[in-house]
Amino acid sequence: MLIPRPRPPRLIRPVREPATNPPALAGAWAPTDRRLDHAEVLLLPAGAVGPEDVLVDAVGRVISGDEDGRIWWWPVDAPAGTRPQLLAETGGRPLGIELDLSGEALVVCDAYRGLLRVTPDGAVRELTGTAPPVHLANNATVGRDGTIYFTDSSDRFPVSHWKRDLLEHRPNGRVLAHHPGSGRTEVVTDGLYFPNGIALTPDESALLLVETSTHRLLRVELNGGVRVLADLPAYPDNLASVGDGTYWIALPSPRVPIAERLLPHPRLRQIAALLPDAMQPQPRRYGLVALVDGTGAVRRTLHGPNGHYSMITGVRQHGDQLWLGSLTGSGVARVPLG
Repeated sequence: MLIPRPRPPRLIRPVREPATNPPALAGAWAPTDRRLDHAEVLLLPAGAVGPEDVLVDAVGRVISGDEDGRIWWWPVDAPAGTRPQLLAETGGRPLGIELDLSGEALVVCDAYRGLLRVTPDGAVRELTGTAPPVHLANNATVGRDGTIYFTDSSDRFPVSHWKRDLLEHRPNGRVLAHHPGSGRTEVVTDGLYFPNGIALTPDESALLLVETSTHRLLRVELNGGVRVLADLPAYPDNLASVGDGTYWIALPSPRVPIAERLLPHPRLRQIAALLPDAMQPQPRRYGLVALVDGTGAVRRTLHGPNGHYSMITGVRQHGDQLWLGSLTGSGVARVPLG
């Protein structure tokens, strides 16, 4: 049963910002490796869409959610055409999915219910609820002590109206830390522009974090301080650690010139937010993921210029394969890395 969806504020409160000039996909970002246009897609059941994130668990299940609150799984070696099995139903909107400290249960960022724990039998339990209020739980990472760090992307707009937050372009987001032992949830840092993907550094002294609306990669020190590592040529979404000090970033779209040119014009952005979705600035139909190191240096990029699998919001490396999720797609995708 779906829980009630919140109503978004009708008007955005944009502020004047300098326009940016989106850089070309050149150099380390050049589309020389176009394998994403040949990704193999494992479909959700008919009518289901939006496998926003993707996870491979310890027993070889590829796990993802859909926009109707269901969580599905496929065998990691599933051949094309394999339909998934239902694992659980949250009633909300599952986004980021991780394993908890036990390695068996899932930590799920649900955009409408907060942080959840899903056990192997499909039981769903709220970890955060609304204390403190969690407005848009998006992506998480789990420390060796069990602490769950996760992004709360916007205190103004639900996930159904994420574009309004990007058009408003205010620091409406934050990072929270949930301590399962005590049940306490605290603010790590706030004043962020739609914080999204998040991962711990190998020594767990800091978090790598991306902001979608400012297309930035940040380093958040857990003892205080935030540093910009890179200005990206595309809008980032989820982020996943490989385990060797590198991280895959899912990038749903290269930066959109008209959206960047609207930044100095708050009134025009306010009008744009009231237009039908099809008349607002649209993400490009383009597949893109990038591998970066802890300094933000780009190690590798994979492209899909034809948009065969687009709006890529989730990415996960498992052995010599890369698994992908999409906010709007009809299934998860995989490509070989060799």
